[in-house]
This record gives sequence, C-alpha cells and structure tokens, in this order.
Amino acid sequence: MAQHTLRLTAYRAADAVIADGSKAYDRGRMLPRVLPLGPSDISGPEPETTRRIVLKLASALRVERARGRAGHLTYDLNRHIGLLQAMKAEQERLAASARERLMRRVGS
Repeated sequence: MAQHTLRLTAYRAADAVIADGSKAYDRGRMLPRVLPLGPSDISGPEPETTRRIVLKLASALRVERARGRAGHLTYDLNRHIGLLQAMKAEQERLAASARERLMRRVGS
C-alpha cells in the first residue's frame, strides 16, 4: 500500500511539472532545446506548422521512452519532461486553433 501511495504521489508530481511547464511554454525559446529545429521550422502558417511540430515531438517521445525503458546511457529525464511539456502545449495550441476555425464556421 505504501508503494502504491508513493507511486501515485510521483505521478501527480510529474503531471504537475508537465502542466506548469506547458503553461510557461514559449515555442521559439523552448522547442529548439528539445528538438533540432531552426527558426524556419517553427514559424509558418498555422495550424500546419503546429501539426508538423506535434508529429516531430511524437517521434522524439517514442525514441526517448524507448531509451528510458531500455535503461540506455543516453536517456535524459529532463529532455523527456521537456518533450512532454512541449507536446502538451503544442496539442493545446492545435486544439485552440481547431476551436477557433469551428467558431468562425458557425458564426458565418
């Protein structure tokens, strides 16, 4: 039971770190730190740019999770957390863009 409580506490703490990081997310400053992207990769017409970034983040997360599960020497917990924060923020950005387009359609 104590182990279950400890695990729950750890998951809640990690979720809070990811949520707080996604709220403070700044694409131009944070994304190049976790993905090898240049300014031309992170700017452009929305929502296509955001979709492209989400796909790259998903791929990087798969690789990072695999490294973590394997106990690989190159696994970096901070990078993993940064990728999760960026993914959450970019997914929220994409959802907001979809809501905005929907509202424009309904309003017209």
